[in-house]
Amino acid sequence: VKELREIGIQPDILLCRADRHVPEDEKAKIALFCNVQSEAVIECLDADSIYKIPAMLHDQMLDEIVCHKLGILAKAADLSIWKKMVHSLENPERLLNIAFVGKYVDLTESYKSLTEALIHAGIHTHSKVKINYIDSEEIESHGCASLKGMDAILVPGGFGKRGTEGKIIAIRYARENKVPYLGICLGMQLAVVEYARDVAGLVGAHSTEFEKSTPYPVIGLITEWQDASGKVEKRDESSDLGGSMRLGGQVCKLGEGTLAREIYGKDEIVERHRHRYEVNNSLLGELEEKGLVVAGRAPGTDLCEMIELPKSVHPWFVGCQFHPEFTSSPRSGHPLFTSFVRAAIDYKGGK
Repeated sequence: VKELREIGIQPDILLCRADRHVPEDEKAKIALFCNVQSEAVIECLDADSIYKIPAMLHDQMLDEIVCHKLGILAKAADLSIWKKMVHSLENPERLLNIAFVGKYVDLTESYKSLTEALIHAGIHTHSKVKINYIDSEEIESHGCASLKGMDAILVPGGFGKRGTEGKIIAIRYARENKVPYLGICLGMQLAVVEYARDVAGLVGAHSTEFEKSTPYPVIGLITEWQDASGKVEKRDESSDLGGSMRLGGQVCKLGEGTLAREIYGKDEIVERHRHRYEVNNSLLGELEEKGLVVAGRAPGTDLCEMIELPKSVHPWFVGCQFHPEFTSSPRSGHPLFTSFVRAAIDYKGGK
C-alpha cells in the first residue's frame, strides 16, 4: 500500500487474505497505517470452496462499502438463493464417483471449467461429485481396472495423439457396461471412432488428426465453411491452429425424440465451440444405419453437433462437439451436466 500511495494510488478498501480471523485491534492498526476506514479492512479467510466467499464478504458489508464509494443507490442484497446453493454443497445426500479420463491429469487446472460444471451439477442434484482423474495412457497400459466402481465416465477435449487409444478403451467400457458416458469435443469424436470400429465394423477407423492414412476417416478437417456473417472461412492442415478453429456460439438443431431434446427442453440451442476437426458426413450414414443417433446438427452446414445411443441400447450415452461447461454457473448449472449426474445417480442406485 505504501508503494501504491507513493505513485498516487490511494486504496479505499483492503482485502486481507488470512488463514485465521484478523483481530479487531490489528484491523484498526492496518487502517491507520494505510489511511482507510477501519470497516474497509476486510478479512478474506481461506475457504474450502470459492462459493462460500461471497457470503463471507457480504457479512462484512463489502458490497455496501463499494456501492457507497461509487455513489450507487442499490437495494439490499438478497443472497437467499446463494445460501441455499452453498447449503446444498455442504450437505450432499450422496457421493458419486465420476471417472475423468484425460491426458492432462497431472495439471488438473487445465480442466477447471469442466470440473466446476460437474460441481454445479452436484449442487443441483444434492450430490457430492468426486472427480477421479484417470490418465488415459494408464488405461492403454493396464486396462480398465481403474474404471470399475465408477458411477459415470467423462472424456474431455484435448489435442494430439497421445492417450487417444486409452480414451477409446474407456469409451468402449462405458458403452458395453452401460455406464453413463459424456464425451465433450474430442470425447465425442473418439466415441464416433469407437462406434465405427467396434459396432459398425469399420476396421481401422480413426480421425485424420491422428491417422492421416486411415481407411475410414470418420473424423476429418473441414476445409471451407461459411461463418455467421456470411464470410467464407478456409483452413487446412498447415493453417494456424488458433485461427483455423470453429469458435464461439453456434446454433445447433436438436432432433425430435432424442435424449438431447429431452435434456435441453427445446429444439434449438446455442453452444460455444473451439475445435478444428468435424465428424465426416460422408461416413456418418453408415454409422446411423448401425444404430448411432445424430441428436444435433448445425443448420446450413449439417455438421454433426451431438451424438447419442438409443435408451433401448444404453441408459445415457451422449457426446457433443461443443463445450457446454463454458456456460455452466453455480446458480443454474447446465442441463447437460445436470442430466449426466442424474444418470450417475440412477446407475449407482441400480448397482
